[in-house]
Amino acid sequence: MQIEGCVAFVTGAAGGIGGALVETLARRGASRIYAADLPGPLAAITAWPAQAEPLALDVTRAPDVSTAARQHGDVNLLINNAAILEFSGLIGMASLDGARAQFEVNFWGYLAMCRAFAPVLAGNGGGAIVNILSEAARLNAPFVGAYSASKAAAWSLTQGVRAELRAQGTHVLAAFPSSTDTAMLAGLDGDKESPGDIAEGIIDGLAQGVEDISVGLHAVRFEALSHGDPKAAEREFAQFLPGVRAIPDQK
Repeated sequence: MQIEGCVAFVTGAAGGIGGALVETLARRGASRIYAADLPGPLAAITAWPAQAEPLALDVTRAPDVSTAARQHGDVNLLINNAAILEFSGLIGMASLDGARAQFEVNFWGYLAMCRAFAPVLAGNGGGAIVNILSEAARLNAPFVGAYSASKAAAWSLTQGVRAELRAQGTHVLAAFPSSTDTAMLAGLDGDKESPGDIAEGIIDGLAQGVEDISVGLHAVRFEALSHGDPKAAEREFAQFLPGVRAIPDQK
């Protein structure tokens, strides 16, 4: 997809990767960027690129999503980035509420946005959708068990949406970033990628027309390992047990 001149709609735009995506799109010539997030995170951002228009959006609220699509009919690039994460295992979590909340944003929110904006993209020549997933979508990291599961579900969702929207000319990209230095992972020690580097890699992949892209050294390594020796990859990710607060050595 040509980035210069595009009109983008980015969810989770006030977060680390989301904000970096907005900045990268602006620097690379996007004509307009709708920077969507919850009111609280938006209020914390004091400066946006000139092309950015911040707007409040809760991707779990159907009226918000339908209104966003109806009022932004010029969009030809949708980036689903809004996500929440809870540090807990699947068995040891206090209740299922946390898991349900993560699926509401990380899976159902993505699906709602794809469904709402699919006709908009069709009307603008097809355009593109980018779903920001995680290296933990490929293999479950038990210390964020429900998050991993929700991102794996979103990967499957991405494949299904890609198949359904191919006929209308919509390119659908699944992005698998490494652990990134953001507020969401502030409680986790270890090597992390910068949000700017992750955003650049994602937009590079979009411009090149790839369908799946791992961004960052850890994500690239785990993609190769999961293809070459899936059980070894599973055992390595099993080191990420509940209570872990440091990324195990992956070199």
